[in-house]
Amino acid sequence: MTTAAAAALPAGGNDESILLIQEGGPMCEFAIPGAQNTTVLVIGATSRVGRIVVRKLMLRGYSVKALVRNADQQVVDMLPTSVKIVVGDVGDPATLRDAVEGCNKIIYCATARSSITVDLNRVDHQGVYNLSKAFQDYNNKLAQLRAGKSSKSKLLLAKFKSADSLNEWEVRKGTYFQDTVAAKYDGGMDAKFEFSESGDAVFSGYVFTRGGYVELSTKLSLPLGSTLDRYEGLVLSVGGNGRSYVLILEAGGDTTQSSLYFSRFSTKVGFCRVRVPFTSFRPVNPADPPLDPFLVHTLTIRFEPRRQRAAEGPVGTNQDLRSFKLKLEYIKALPTGQETDFILVSCTGSGIETSRREQVLRAKKAGEDSLRRSGLGYTIIRPGPLMEEPGGQRALIFDQGNRISQGISCADVADICVKALHDSTARNKSFDVCYEYVAEPGKELYELVAHLPDKANNYLTPALSALEKNT
Repeated sequence: MTTAAAAALPAGGNDESILLIQEGGPMCEFAIPGAQNTTVLVIGATSRVGRIVVRKLMLRGYSVKALVRNADQQVVDMLPTSVKIVVGDVGDPATLRDAVEGCNKIIYCATARSSITVDLNRVDHQGVYNLSKAFQDYNNKLAQLRAGKSSKSKLLLAKFKSADSLNEWEVRKGTYFQDTVAAKYDGGMDAKFEFSESGDAVFSGYVFTRGGYVELSTKLSLPLGSTLDRYEGLVLSVGGNGRSYVLILEAGGDTTQSSLYFSRFSTKVGFCRVRVPFTSFRPVNPADPPLDPFLVHTLTIRFEPRRQRAAEGPVGTNQDLRSFKLKLEYIKALPTGQETDFILVSCTGSGIETSRREQVLRAKKAGEDSLRRSGLGYTIIRPGPLMEEPGGQRALIFDQGNRISQGISCADVADICVKALHDSTARNKSFDVCYEYVAEPGKELYELVAHLPDKANNYLTPALSALEKNT
């Protein structure tokens, strides 16, 4: 994974007047083009980070809605008077419809107030799921009113719900070697695709032949008016036994002039959802041009024994890596977009008591996963231990290696949230962030990529450009 550090702009403290002073000028200096036409829903608006997020949004000209569980006077006094307060509970989907109404983007700063498993699941996991679903439902509703389909909706390519749904798929087998070579090492191979008694579509088999492979293939049939160039990748809901597979797309004007493109993906023991961006596909023939999703007409899932690794845990012991079993639930195309729709403030786990760290991280990870599966453009920020001090004073490290241990001010986290709203490099990325620190000689984990802070410096774009997408 890549790590990057960037010097932060002044981010301000907790008080609105301090923010105005820290930011160094009148509100108009911070107005962002398009902010007046953007409504941001802030979840956890009275939290340590949320309070600063709200004020930063107001300074920049956004319309702000805040979801709170109770609109008592103490809560009202914590928020600017121009903020529209909506009473609701992230654990109750019925209360979220009014909250997302009229909103363009969401910043989720809420966190469970206790380490009780029920509270953690309600806020950090189920709350993220409920809100992302409510936001998708709202966008779909708007699209229906426009007699169209939401640009944030996933496109269903295949859903395996009955034996009939398997009819369009063909099982094939082959080898990478010439027949005379393959025959010498022919240990046999076979595969089948069937609907099990438990209601699962299962692709299974074995490949004992050296250089052999088996695959499952289908011609894509897209709905009228839909083309894959409007999407940024595929998501597969699959149940595996830890095996890895090759996803192959065939693209071209017709099958006689088609080119093949491949990308590898791995499964976990049990069900998981795998995102495969179109940018990860490489041509089988290096002389072919990059993949054009508009021309894709065939999709293939291939299993080959090479590059297989045993699954972790008891399931992976005493298993023949030349056999496989893959359950398929659906394959969908992920919508493309320039900006993030949903910003989630998670955590790295640093600074949390050892006795409750595992519970907290389990709920946070489940919430992150549900957001990635939603089809919304997302940005997941995992700050180090939060500190109550002015922002913009120290350089920041952005990392995807789960290695940071330093803290960061609430104001800096809030600044990242606001800057990420319209930064295309933030879309579909998860990253850790903390204050810059001096690493031991020979153990430097990051590279400084931004200049010293000044009023015009956008530290976020160069920092996030170095990080991997779809993480």
